[in-house]
Amino acid sequence: MEGGESHFRNAIRCSSSGSDSQSSETFKELRNVAFGVLAVWALNTAASPVIAASQRLPPLSTEPNRCERAFAAALMSDAKFDGADMSEVVMSKAYAVGASFKGTDFLNAVLDRVDFAKADLHGANFKNTVLSGSIFEGAQLNDVNFEDTIIGYIGIKKLCVNKTINDEGRANLGCRS
Repeated sequence: MEGGESHFRNAIRCSSSGSDSQSSETFKELRNVAFGVLAVWALNTAASPVIAASQRLPPLSTEPNRCERAFAAALMSDAKFDGADMSEVVMSKAYAVGASFKGTDFLNAVLDRVDFAKADLHGANFKNTVLSGSIFEGAQLNDVNFEDTIIGYIGIKKLCVNKTINDEGRANLGCRS
């Protein structure tokens, strides 16, 4: 050691002096260790979907009556909610086929597996809304605001085939054409 530096020597030795079964077992053990290290590395370096999306989640409400704003497994088909304030609402497994939500404000809402098939959502606001597993097949989506909407890749693909979404909505969703 010169000047306080330490030098390490790494030696790699290959040997065929052992029996074939012993070297085969050693190789299998090393392979298993390598796969284990790789799996741990993959799990620890993978970004969570929320971080990867780099979007804000709707705020958690601390209002004492927040549960009154939740619709779980609600049957809402053919109902009219035009112009309603549904900001920060939580809908889970709601059935809203053919319902009307013209100009409805869904700001910061969580809409999980809501079926909006054939619904009229003209001018609705989904700004900063979570749309997980929701269905919009045949829905009227003219002038809908999808700014900062959090939605999965499959949901986006299904939404982008809807021809009633305007150019701004398509840009906010990330539709390709």
